[in-house]
Amino acid sequence: MVKGQITNNIRRLRFDHDEMTQKQLAEKTGVSRQTIVAIEKAKYSPSLELAFQISYVFGCPVQDVFSYEIRE
Repeated sequence: MVKGQITNNIRRLRFDHDEMTQKQLAEKTGVSRQTIVAIEKAKYSPSLELAFQISYVFGCPVQDVFSYEIRE
């Protein structure tokens, strides 16, 4: 079985968007700040809907926010 990990650029994107805080991103997407922290640290994989909501906040395609890396 192939294993993979979802990685993200949320921290960089927050910085590029007027240094948006984790709390601000959480409020814009309707989740807790702790959820954003866990996603940023790759401890939690977001739902597909949340991934699209996050990309919408940053005004970019979902693949600019998240990527899937296969580990063999």
